[in-house]
Amino acid sequence: MGVLINHTQSVSPWIRRELELTRALRRGDRKGTVYNIQEWLCLHGLRVVVDGDFGSATQAAVREFQRKNRLKEDGAVGRKTYEALVAPLRSVLAPLSAGRRSFADLTLAYARRHLAQHPLEIGGQNCGPWVRLYMDGHEGSEWPWCAGFVTFVMKQAAQSLGVPMPIPGSVSCDSLAAQAQNADFFVREADLRNGSITTGELPTASIFLVRRSNSDWTHAGLVTAFDRGMFQTIEGNTNDEGSREGYEVCARMRGYTSKDFIRL
Repeated sequence: MGVLINHTQSVSPWIRRELELTRALRRGDRKGTVYNIQEWLCLHGLRVVVDGDFGSATQAAVREFQRKNRLKEDGAVGRKTYEALVAPLRSVLAPLSAGRRSFADLTLAYARRHLAQHPLEIGGQNCGPWVRLYMDGHEGSEWPWCAGFVTFVMKQAAQSLGVPMPIPGSVSCDSLAAQAQNADFFVREADLRNGSITTGELPTASIFLVRRSNSDWTHAGLVTAFDRGMFQTIEGNTNDEGSREGYEVCARMRGYTSKDFIRL
C-alpha cells in the first residue's frame, strides 16, 4: 500500500520516503515509519514521544487526529490517515504556475507557501520531516538548515520556470557566499554604506547572510522587502530570538548591521 505522490518525476528519493506508507501501522509496530507518524502527530499538536514505539499513547493520539479529521477512528495509520498527516508537506511540494513571474518573485511565492505551513523542528535539534526536506534527507545537531531552506525554494522556482539556478545553492552559508562572489552577485554591507549600491537596486528575494567575519557567515534567509532602516525576511532555522539555531520557518524584520546580500 503506497501513498500516491503527484509529480513523481520531480520528487527526490528522500522526499518519497517521507510521503510513502508501505503498509498500515498500528499498536505494537516499532521503528521505521512509526517515527514519522509520531513526528507528524506532534506537528499537528498531538504531542507524543518520538521513540518509534507505536504504543497506547500513540494509538490514542492517532484516534484523536482521526476524530478531528473525520476519518475512521480505529487508531491505526492506513493510507487515508497517513495522507492527512503528511498533507502539509505535500502542499508545499505542489508546483506553482510560473506565469510571467521572475525567478525572484517565484522564489518568494514558494517561500510564502512554506511559511504558511509553519515548518518546525521536532524530535531534537535540527530534526524532523521539515529539516529532512530541506537538507536532502539529513538531520541532527550537525545539520543547521537555514541555507538548505533557501536553496530548496530556489530549486522549486528554477524547476517551475525551467531555468538553471543563478547559483548552485548549498546547505552551507559560507558556500552560498562563495558561489555569489564567483558569480558577481555578492553585495557587502560596506557597499550599501558607501553608496556604491542602494537597496533599491537589489531585487526582492535577495538572500541575506549574517556575517561573523569577512570569510564566515552563520545564517541565511530570503529578503521579502527592503526599507531604509530594516528589511523583512522569510528564513528557516530561526525563532523570535533571531538565533541561527532556532527551530522554525518564520517572517522577521532585521537591521543591516553585519549583513551581506546575494542578488538573485
